[in-house]
Amino acid sequence: MNWARVAQAGRLRTRWRAGPAGHQPGRRQNCLPYILLIVLAGTAYAQPPACSCGANPPGPPAVRTLDPYGGVPDDLRPFSHFTKPYYENYTKEVEYNGAARDVSTVKPDEVSEVAIGFLGPIRENKDEVLGLAMLHGAQMAVDQANARGGYGGKPFALKIHNDAALWGASSNEIIKMVYEEKVWGMLGSISADSTHIALRVSLRAELPMVNSAATDPTIPETIIPWILTSIQDDREQSYTLARRIYSDLGLKRIALLRVNERYGRFGVVKFRDASRRLGHPLIIEQKFTPGDMDFTRELRVIQDSDVDGIVLWADAAPAGMILKQMREMGMTQRVFGAARVLDEDLFRIAGTAAEGLEVVYPFDPTRDDPTWLAFQKRYTEKYMAPVNSFAALGYDTMNILLEAICRAGLNRGLIRDALYGLERYKGVTGEMIFDPNAKNIAPLYLGTVHGGKATFRRYTMEKPYAALKDQPVEYAGPAVPDSQPTVGIFGPQADAIAATLHQAGYRFVGVPSEQAWGKSSTALVDLVYQQNAVSLIATDRASAHLAEQIAVKTFVPVIALSADRTLTSTNIPWIFRLAPETSVQKAVECLSDAVSHVGLNRGRIREYLASGPFDSNGELSAKP
Repeated sequence: MNWARVAQAGRLRTRWRAGPAGHQPGRRQNCLPYILLIVLAGTAYAQPPACSCGANPPGPPAVRTLDPYGGVPDDLRPFSHFTKPYYENYTKEVEYNGAARDVSTVKPDEVSEVAIGFLGPIRENKDEVLGLAMLHGAQMAVDQANARGGYGGKPFALKIHNDAALWGASSNEIIKMVYEEKVWGMLGSISADSTHIALRVSLRAELPMVNSAATDPTIPETIIPWILTSIQDDREQSYTLARRIYSDLGLKRIALLRVNERYGRFGVVKFRDASRRLGHPLIIEQKFTPGDMDFTRELRVIQDSDVDGIVLWADAAPAGMILKQMREMGMTQRVFGAARVLDEDLFRIAGTAAEGLEVVYPFDPTRDDPTWLAFQKRYTEKYMAPVNSFAALGYDTMNILLEAICRAGLNRGLIRDALYGLERYKGVTGEMIFDPNAKNIAPLYLGTVHGGKATFRRYTMEKPYAALKDQPVEYAGPAVPDSQPTVGIFGPQADAIAATLHQAGYRFVGVPSEQAWGKSSTALVDLVYQQNAVSLIATDRASAHLAEQIAVKTFVPVIALSADRTLTSTNIPWIFRLAPETSVQKAVECLSDAVSHVGLNRGRIREYLASGPFDSNGELSAKP
């Protein structure tokens, strides 16, 4: 029994019972027996509380202010290099001063069901796969709410409408939802066009809306106080990509390749702005028509522009084709993408051509959180399909709406208050943070593709407090004497790994990390001082951190196979990081190449690595 996992599950249970901001917590209960049963059954999952049917409805949300809008850093804000605007929009709580909350709240026994609207592309639409995933996630949330007793014994009923991506057809579906089916709230859509239409109807009909998929940054800027958005919009995606590309990697010449429809047109505006504000206007922008499969013309134009990197604003399938055709053309530029680039189609189509791709994503789909794992298991068993962001966010966002209805009761004005009073929400996708416009501004994740899969880490759009790349990490100590061609391998089963390595003229000594760390430290120090090892290779994160501490005292270069970037952010000039998927043999070859150029001198090896394959901070150079 993994008691740490049990304790974590218990904490998750406690947080769900406490509920999001504005919820009145119930009496504390001892949930451990139930948690034990859940863990033993292999389905650890934290359920939302039972519906209170508006027993304690929230009042109007407290007035909140977030300045600047969206928490955007100064260097990414308009005109920030020149002046401060005398007034800024969207920084204060969107007020609602109408009479909807004064209407009598409908009691459970006055309805046969509680209707919830859904608008999404579920048939005869190029986005129907995404729309169906969003629908399945939303339907799962509704089914689970009904299994808990629904709304006072009355079922929640999802009224499903297809988004035909035609303004007239979509508006007719929304009108039907509001005035014929009498829905109490709605989820939708993926298309920003349809979402804007629905938003205008919601203003007229005073209908609460939740949005889990449309990333158009202008949606909350309508100042219509009836919509909550749970996905980070294109402004945050653009600014985060710009921070990674220009501030972190130091790239300067960037091309943009986007789909020529509203998603692409509106999505890239903020990236274009951010590029200019950071001093690197886009070199070239190319666009393609939805449905295109041959991108050689656009790629040739980009290739002739001598760019350092390419940003894709597209769905997964065209992004996969673009990457594959790029590599076939011999293009080696680094590639970055918005969140919709990452999906199963990308890996299926691009294959190895996706290696090194970096994308922003609303959450970390690889984490081992019990709630997330349980949701994935149930979803894949029910729908025989992998979970993507549309399904997961559809599920979380529908739960936000259902819980708002339960807190507020059947009163649209009070439901709206419950949504706008929400400051944080913990769902299967992680924690959401809502600004005064009811828009999720939680920092995004950066996904990097290696070996056919993506690894994720939290990545903010904040400017680093210290730009190490502008002030290179240097060694200013005493001269380092020449060493012997002995290389220490440190990590799990290092002795077995060392026995498999072959490099002419070198001796490899393994130090297993499974043994006590004091013993490992002694063995490493012996390698450096007594056996005069020329370098250490650490094969995992924990080993790399210990080897780094040894290196700073003994002046020996360390090559670390780890995804942990904190290794290279400590201002230690002896650490060089490779991706965790890199083989130890490749690390040996990297070291051997340095020795072939500068000899068996640790100091000169460090200088060579920091000026060639790696940058001065120990990260791989920006150019492949």
